[in-house]
Amino acid sequence: MTDNVFDFKAQPRANSASDSGGSEDGGEGDSDQVTPLSVCTDLPNNLSPNPRTPKSPKVASCLKKRHRAPGSHKPEGTRVLHTHGRRTLYTAGRPPWYNKEGQLKNAFVIGLCGGSASGKTTVARKIIEYLDVPWVSLLSMDSFYKVLNEEQHKKAVANEYDFDHPDAFDFDLVISTLKRLKEGKSVNVPIYNFATHSREKQMKTIYGANVVIFEGIMAFANPELLKVMDMKVFVDTDSDICLARRLRRDIAERGRDPQGVLKQYMKFVKPSFEHYIEPYMQSADIIVPKGGENDVAVNLIVLHVHNQLQARGFKLRNKQAQASHNGQPMPDTLHILEKTAQINGIHSFIRDKSTSRDEFIFYSKRLMRLLFEHALSMLPFKDAVVETPQGIFYDGRKTSVKRIVGVSILRAGETMEQALCEVCKDVSIGKILIQTNMDTGEPELHYIRLPKDIKDEYIFLLDATVATGAAAMMAIRVLLDHDVPEEKIFLCSLLMAASGVQTVAYAFPKVKIVTTAVDKDVNDKFHILPGIGNFGDRYFGTDFAE
Repeated sequence: MTDNVFDFKAQPRANSASDSGGSEDGGEGDSDQVTPLSVCTDLPNNLSPNPRTPKSPKVASCLKKRHRAPGSHKPEGTRVLHTHGRRTLYTAGRPPWYNKEGQLKNAFVIGLCGGSASGKTTVARKIIEYLDVPWVSLLSMDSFYKVLNEEQHKKAVANEYDFDHPDAFDFDLVISTLKRLKEGKSVNVPIYNFATHSREKQMKTIYGANVVIFEGIMAFANPELLKVMDMKVFVDTDSDICLARRLRRDIAERGRDPQGVLKQYMKFVKPSFEHYIEPYMQSADIIVPKGGENDVAVNLIVLHVHNQLQARGFKLRNKQAQASHNGQPMPDTLHILEKTAQINGIHSFIRDKSTSRDEFIFYSKRLMRLLFEHALSMLPFKDAVVETPQGIFYDGRKTSVKRIVGVSILRAGETMEQALCEVCKDVSIGKILIQTNMDTGEPELHYIRLPKDIKDEYIFLLDATVATGAAAMMAIRVLLDHDVPEEKIFLCSLLMAASGVQTVAYAFPKVKIVTTAVDKDVNDKFHILPGIGNFGDRYFGTDFAE
């Protein structure tokens, strides 16, 4: 039994760009750096090795209860994302990860390095569990083994291929993927099959990480990777324990025979650890002995990450609602339908509080079709000559756009999907669920379903009304994170507030804003004045007011 809870061991610190833990606003500073240390866990019996961080508020009651993910200790507190093909569900909303200018705050990247079967994945899962915050992504280096040629594949089957050498990994793909995750972008990650020693055809999509945990035996072996990491953790476990774990894992999970595992360990794994992994222990900010059993070290990591995340939060909606746009001209990207007697008449119907639900839906759909016809006229066109049934040629025009994707901001934006499909043939539809957190007043992202290869298409972003522009900004940011060019996004809304127009145009000056009317004010409940009321409640016949 030791008298000290923490055994601090001074180690040389690499003087590289990866040492900076500073925020964008504060710059790089010594106060944000982590002192390298080794954490021991020989604690007195009366001390708890597992102090928990305060729990986040419970998810809104309207969300369905999710199954708990591996490593989670309380189902009701689970905040892990689940990805199924192109559908991504989240158990807790993601608050804004950008400022009012729409600029991103980079994700916090934790690098976990250590020998094979040292407990890196266990440490990563415990960090996720103890963090208890939404939107944490785990990226494993095991996904980035190179594709083997025929000769290499034969060696792999005979346990003669060195999977523990740096040359076995596709570092270019690892670096580009981790950088994109840090920048908040969507990435497609290979799925490696250890039984067949090959990559699967299907890939896994990861998007929306506030914290990225990157683990692998060669996580510290490349200087470019070290620069991306905000915190570097080395998992140090006894070699006999690692061997026992590897035997159990490779036999049970990867279909290997014991002799082959032992042969591979002695010929490749152990020498590789001594030459390529252990020397990089000096690059670590924190060394974790005993792997996943070391709750003290995990909680130390979690404490630092929580402090970093607190400095990265944004409060947008109140700032947007309070922003003064008096005297500022409407942006050139704003396109309002001409206020004809027809448009004015339809607005009279849908703004009238005494209008029945059936009439409200009927006139809303009429207005939606007119809105989309106007938006379609703004797409690029090219000359086209066609022959009429009378055999006469006609000089006409055709759109040069191959496909249009409609992305609705749930729930009010979903009401516009049918009208878009009625005026635009073969349109694809995506959905983004953004809800207001009743405690913070901020928009939060809960759900995404986007068509494949959306980055190549023109996007009609649908929301029935836009008040402060907070939800629209978040949806646009999601599209940009999926590599959609800003100039290909059309924000289509029946009614907008002037403040919402200015907010969106200020943050994203290339996005085209198309609406049928702009009202001047927004009240303290973020409702447009004179407005239209709660569009979703009037359309669906619901009322959530207490």
